[in-house]
Amino acid sequence: AYKWPDPEKADYAILDALADDLPEGMKLIAYGPCGILENVIGLVGYETLCFLLADDPDLVQDIFDRVGASLVQYYQIVSTYPAVGACIDNDDWGFKTQTMFSPRQMRQYVFPWHKRIVDVVHANGKPVLLHSCGHFERILEDIAGIAVEARHSYEDTILPVEESYERSHDKFAVIGGIDVDFLCRETPENVYDRAKKMLERTRERGGYALGSGNSIPDYVPDKNYFAMIRAALELR
Repeated sequence: AYKWPDPEKADYAILDALADDLPEGMKLIAYGPCGILENVIGLVGYETLCFLLADDPDLVQDIFDRVGASLVQYYQIVSTYPAVGACIDNDDWGFKTQTMFSPRQMRQYVFPWHKRIVDVVHANGKPVLLHSCGHFERILEDIAGIAVEARHSYEDTILPVEESYERSHDKFAVIGGIDVDFLCRETPENVYDRAKKMLERTRERGGYALGSGNSIPDYVPDKNYFAMIRAALELR
């Protein structure tokens, strides 16, 4: 009975409108209206979802399938636009110490739909960047199996980007990783030094793009943000 949104009826005019303003050689990166797990949690609530996993797993599967099918359709549409050069498959899967579901449940309900998203975007000739916050060591091979080109969101309290790069850069590129807390609290000199060392570590091996561990909130000191950028400008 739920009135599901229809991706076919969404307004994608902004993708054409922005195309007219892009400098030569630049493309847009399209992202999703939250992810598969995020939308399911948003619909039923996390605590309720945990109970449903035990009480009514068939209903859980039905909800994931409906959300997943909608998002696959959405990515199929946006990845056909000429101005779109890549897509972000964004879906937070965990927190500091673990994933929201067990790895087994993630493999049953969540990962198959992300693989379909990646497949439809790849079919349209575009790469896929995964944004997913949280602990990911136990699902590292699953991420590799989904076949994204890169992953974003790294936090020092989970696994510093330096260690993450050594473990996974041969499976997918690492994006960002200069921890937001580090960016807020450290001196500009320390921010610059860490960013420079990360670029030097990866210069000959590839598979890294300098950036923050997550988004840049307005409380990050300007001087620290520009210290990170300065390292990229000097070593490019």
